[in-house]
Amino acid sequence: MAVIERYTLPEMGQLWTDSYKLKTWLQVEIAVCEAQAELGYIPKEAVAEIKEKANFDPKRVLEIEAEVRHDVIAFLTNVNEYVGDAGRYIHLGLTSSDVLDTALALQLVASLNLILERLEDLIQALRYQAQQHRNTVMVGRSHGIHAEPITFGFKLAGWLAEVLRNRERLVKLRSTISVGKISGAVGTYANVDPRVEALSCQYLGLEPDTASTQVISRDIHAEFVQQLALLAASVERFAVEIRNLQRTDVLEVEEYFSKGQKGSSAMPHKRNPIRSERLTGIARIIRGYTVAALENVALWHERDISHSSVERVMLPDTCILTHFMLKEVTNLVKNLLVYPENMKRNMNVYGGVIFSQRVLLALVEKGMSREDAYQVVQKCAHEAWNKEDGNFHDLVCKDAQVSQYLGAEDIEKCFDPQHHLQNLDTIYQRLGI
Repeated sequence: MAVIERYTLPEMGQLWTDSYKLKTWLQVEIAVCEAQAELGYIPKEAVAEIKEKANFDPKRVLEIEAEVRHDVIAFLTNVNEYVGDAGRYIHLGLTSSDVLDTALALQLVASLNLILERLEDLIQALRYQAQQHRNTVMVGRSHGIHAEPITFGFKLAGWLAEVLRNRERLVKLRSTISVGKISGAVGTYANVDPRVEALSCQYLGLEPDTASTQVISRDIHAEFVQQLALLAASVERFAVEIRNLQRTDVLEVEEYFSKGQKGSSAMPHKRNPIRSERLTGIARIIRGYTVAALENVALWHERDISHSSVERVMLPDTCILTHFMLKEVTNLVKNLLVYPENMKRNMNVYGGVIFSQRVLLALVEKGMSREDAYQVVQKCAHEAWNKEDGNFHDLVCKDAQVSQYLGAEDIEKCFDPQHHLQNLDTIYQRLGI
């Protein structure tokens, strides 16, 4: 497998072993034999014998490949060592890419199925946490600066909506990549009946490529990598947010810190967001592969193999890393430590400057011009800003111009965070939270 063991989960890793790859090759070869027998091109008895005897030894295939310098020929040679005379019907009229590309589709579909399973786990984790924190009030931030109140559940709802869009894209992608080709050299069907392709793909759960050359066009594979990179980018967004919220001077959420875990070899107090940082780094790797995937689209004429060496690394890496990311972020979300009291403390810093717009609008509603109201409110807010004893609320209450328009009750209403949350149920209902 291509990715280091540290980030390879067993169920995905086994899909990208040499043994599994050769297994899919054999699936394709047998499906073609069955199709050809169904159409009367080869004896059905031969197919029965092939199915009974066909096998391979990955080590033996590598041994043969070292001599012949061709992986498919090495594989076929090894299979025929098991099958004997009936082996002459295997690979009849085919070119190597018929097997390679069709089998690759099987690997990609199987990998995507595992990714979708993990994605479902993440959806459920986000939905649960959003429900738990739908009323956990915190400050919303823009440009990294305090803006207006939101809830942590609302933030999670945005993540959930994004993951649901990713699921929708991946379900569509599964159909896009479920494509095989059994069209022979340069894709003209000169030596293989198009009906063989149709039947073979049907047996394998694939659709025939609309117009293959000697290979399936690599725009399909580029889309596959791009969609996984987009999913990884979403996970990275969540991870970066958690990292920011875990900063010591914010500390509104925190990654779970297990018993016996240590954060630093030098500083015993450290509790670092290592999982989120790991996810951020892995997303960079997956995103980097999108360039290689796009460059694989332009091949010489009907085919060359410049894409092959890239895909041997890029596709297993992308699938394995995406699968790992989803498990990691799901565990992170499930076990996330949330600190509502810290959220409340941060929201009210400098005497509730985040309620400045409510004061502005209240003054305008009472008859002050917007320009004058903005000046008055900004003056009070900036006097409170970045001062240890700064208190926007008190400054507003004491301001003579404000007092001409707003009474004490009017001012208190401006500082009620519930006003900002009154329409969040609309979003929760859209997402079934």
